[in-house]
Amino acid sequence: MARKEFIQMRRDRLTFGMMFGIPLMQLIVFGYAINTDPKHLPAVVVTGDTGPIPRAIIDGMRHTEYFDIRAETVSEGDAAEMLADGDAMFVISFPPNFSRDLMRNEHPQLLVQADATDPVAVGNAVGAAAVIQQSATRELQGAFAAVVNPPTLVDYRLHLMYNPERRSQLNIVPALLGLVLTMTMSNITAMAIVREKERGTMENLLSTPARPAEVMLGKILPYIFVGYVQASVILVAAKFLFDVPELGSYTLLAGCILLFIAANLGMGITLSTLATSQLQSMQMAFFYFLPSMMLSGFFFPFRGMPVWAQTIGSLLPLSHFLRIVRGILLKGNGWVEVWPQLWPIGIFFLVVMTIAIVRFRRTLD
Repeated sequence: MARKEFIQMRRDRLTFGMMFGIPLMQLIVFGYAINTDPKHLPAVVVTGDTGPIPRAIIDGMRHTEYFDIRAETVSEGDAAEMLADGDAMFVISFPPNFSRDLMRNEHPQLLVQADATDPVAVGNAVGAAAVIQQSATRELQGAFAAVVNPPTLVDYRLHLMYNPERRSQLNIVPALLGLVLTMTMSNITAMAIVREKERGTMENLLSTPARPAEVMLGKILPYIFVGYVQASVILVAAKFLFDVPELGSYTLLAGCILLFIAANLGMGITLSTLATSQLQSMQMAFFYFLPSMMLSGFFFPFRGMPVWAQTIGSLLPLSHFLRIVRGILLKGNGWVEVWPQLWPIGIFFLVVMTIAIVRFRRTLD
């Protein structure tokens, strides 16, 4: 019996590969990609004072590993837009006459705004604000080393935007919408074509005049309704059980959910055309779901991952949908802010559906 099982294992190469592929992928992801202390976080500077002291503080920030200064002279409106879009996680604002007030010991304020939609990153942001203060202190002490009565230090103010209380529910609950849809939609449709083969009903499909695209559409449409039911349940729970703000447009969110559901259903159909059994289709769906969950920013800060992991995560729809749903619900983002994250999901849908139709044509042959 043991010999028989080894023979069957050898014949089922996909299952045999999954036995080694999934642990190896987990080892790589957890060992190299996961980082709960993100560095090189994007930041922009709004300054009303271009004197030497603000420049010294900015230079001090550049020498830390926490901040990646993307722009130094943006306006307040542009900075707020970049914070809402996710292009910046920090906005450092110097008020006008900052240097003059500092020389007069008037305690000028230096405002640091942080995107708090991810509490894990915000926890490090608080520490990063301390890094700003330490770096600025060193720069100021060096600049005024020869002064008998050096000016007092700057009054630092940290504002946590969009989630000032750092509630984990505001980050996790909206993200669960994407995670649940990814898991259920891809798993259910991954067995669609294979189930027809195993039940012997594929011949009935082959005898119909339905085209491959029509069969694919027929397989997807019922589950779009199921996906909307799941999304509605999660959004209602988010509103009344977890007090998620839900500041944006439900109409815009519904349109984004439709495309996201279609992308995951298309991926499931593609996996279904590649598998030879329902077990294989479930294994392949899990192989797709695992990196989606780990590399999307659901559990760990996306900015903390290495570049190669961020590149892989950017190819997956869940990474973009998490930014969409968090942006709409927590930030009140509109179409302009959502579009940069929406079109990659559309490209993903077109690619996987093209593969699915081509593979289904081969099945018909």
